[in-house]
Amino acid sequence: MELVEILYIVFSGTLIASGLVMAGMAVQAYAETERRSMVLLSIGFTLIVAAASATTISAFVNDFQNPRTLLTVNYFVTTLGFLAVIASLYAE
Repeated sequence: MELVEILYIVFSGTLIASGLVMAGMAVQAYAETERRSMVLLSIGFTLIVAAASATTISAFVNDFQNPRTLLTVNYFVTTLGFLAVIASLYAE
C-alpha cells in the first residue's frame, strides 16, 4: 500500500469519526431540547459521513476505477449533507 493510500484512509477515518461525533452531539441536543434544527443537523452530518465512508470503501473495492463517477456521487451526497446543515440554521 502506498503512502498516499494510507493518508487517504487516515484522513477519511478522521472525517468519519469527527462527523459521527457531531451527529451524536446533535442527537443528544435534540433529546434535551426537542428542537427540529438538531434533527436536521444530525441528518446533515450523517450524510457527510456516509459520503466519505462510501467513497473510501468504493475507491478501494473498485481499485480507484471510475473516479469521475465516484467523485460525482460523493459531491452529490456531501452537498445534500451540507444543505441539511444549512437548513438547520434556519429551522425553528
